[in-house]
Amino acid sequence: MTTHVNLANQLCFSVYNVNRLFNKFYQDALAAYGLTYPQYLLLTVLWNHDHRELRELGSELKLNSNTLTPLVKRLEERGWVQRIHPADDKRRLIVSLTTHAKDSETSIQSALAECLGKYHLTAEDYEQALTLNQKLIAAMEG
Repeated sequence: MTTHVNLANQLCFSVYNVNRLFNKFYQDALAAYGLTYPQYLLLTVLWNHDHRELRELGSELKLNSNTLTPLVKRLEERGWVQRIHPADDKRRLIVSLTTHAKDSETSIQSALAECLGKYHLTAEDYEQALTLNQKLIAAMEG
């Protein structure tokens, strides 16, 4: 006798569904800036610590260079970042925020907060979800 698994009770499906909804949330919130969610993530890393080597960005964002390089190039083409090869070592690539990116941080964060305000999640709900998600990541990476 086969026991069927209910899709709604699968944690993996729930995580997949939340990921899909987050992507839509960020797509809507960032549309006015012409940014994608991955581009926003890269900018967030740089807002926290500017002038980073490409390999450091890849490590922090958990992205391979074949995904990260086109992402950085598109951001550079649109005036968000600049790429610099240091004179002392042309193999290294430093990615830095432009003035435009620095000046846009506050308005982007405000737009995200405004969109998030449409959902009825408390700060406590957010913290609990984040803590559990980090626990799941640690368990699955370990």
